[in-house]
Amino acid sequence: MTAPASIVQSLRDGTPRSHVAGGPQGGEALRLVCFALVVAHVTYLAVVGLSGDWIVDATGHPVHTDFVMVYAAGKLALAGDPAAAWDWTAHRTAEDLVLGRAVPAYYGWHYPPPFLMVAAVLATLPYGAAFVSWMAVTLPLYVAALRAIVGDRIGWLAAGAVPVLLPNLIPGQNGFLTAALVGGTLLWLGRHPVAAGVCLGLLTYKPQYGVLFPLILLVDRRWTVIAAATVTALALGVATLMVFGVGAWAAFLHWLPLTAHALLSSSDAAFEKFQSVFALVRLLGGGAQVAWAVQLVVAGTTAVLLCLVWRNEKISHDMKAAATAAGVLLATPYVYLYDLTVLAVALAFLLRRALAGGFLPGERPALALLVALFVVVPVLGLPVGLPGIVITLALVGRRMRVECRAERPA
Repeated sequence: MTAPASIVQSLRDGTPRSHVAGGPQGGEALRLVCFALVVAHVTYLAVVGLSGDWIVDATGHPVHTDFVMVYAAGKLALAGDPAAAWDWTAHRTAEDLVLGRAVPAYYGWHYPPPFLMVAAVLATLPYGAAFVSWMAVTLPLYVAALRAIVGDRIGWLAAGAVPVLLPNLIPGQNGFLTAALVGGTLLWLGRHPVAAGVCLGLLTYKPQYGVLFPLILLVDRRWTVIAAATVTALALGVATLMVFGVGAWAAFLHWLPLTAHALLSSSDAAFEKFQSVFALVRLLGGGAQVAWAVQLVVAGTTAVLLCLVWRNEKISHDMKAAATAAGVLLATPYVYLYDLTVLAVALAFLLRRALAGGFLPGERPALALLVALFVVVPVLGLPVGLPGIVITLALVGRRMRVECRAERPA
């Protein structure tokens, strides 16, 4: 049996192969690196917390972060005016009331109406308790999803080691929930199709990360998943209508093109905060039309390649899932740093294969480069998360080639 064939066989039966790169000693080194990163994250959070610049300040007032936007939208819903959450003027006023002062910068509410139900529940709590509760629910979901994907105790450490944790924990963002739903959909696709469909249906709260899934599911003939996702999405829509009425949906649809223009087409948009092909073109001086053209080409190419991958029976499910998790990030123009927790899902599937059959030469240095990229994002102010997505896809593509070569007759 050739070396690639032996690796693929070990991947199939899940038996670790210590004679290939990354055996027991490599695994121990990986654990130490992950543990060091977890300690670094905890230390940073402790420093920020003690500085009075996280969640609430020394006077007890909320620190102005992204979560203020969620809490303010929830307060408007509880006040009986859910449609006002999408009105920039009304929502900004609500943010001012939450902070007890004029907000230094406005964070708009752009989510579909079902997510407003979550915001309303959180707004029933005091601000600090709501922030902590949101993190206390979504962070464990993310960690549990990555642990389940990796299939090894190192999954706990790996989940805590990903450097995009802080861009979610500090501002109270929702990347943990997004990653958990994407991970759950891909992990349960074959074994628990109804659960996978429910995860995908819930992902409609961030529809830009679900647009490629219908194509994949059709190509792979996952009818049960499609049905479960459809039912879940419809149930969310009906629940929203019952709770908030038609006005919330009308407001969302009315403000959607205005929001899209402000975020993606305006010359004043903060493109350095996005981690997409679209943003890169704009940062390089390209106009909105050119950026949209390039983004659509990339998205279309990604969709076609993913369909071909899912049709290829020689490629393992893990590599198909990893390619999909990274591909959904590449296909959308609207991706922030905190959304790159979804990339952790792709890396978890990659790690699953590496633990079963060993790391391929060059994989560990590439993963180290990924960590470095995420660490320097805030310093450079550039969408270096985009190269991280490309590097991940290159690693996944390489393993796909190994698997396909191993399937060829001798």
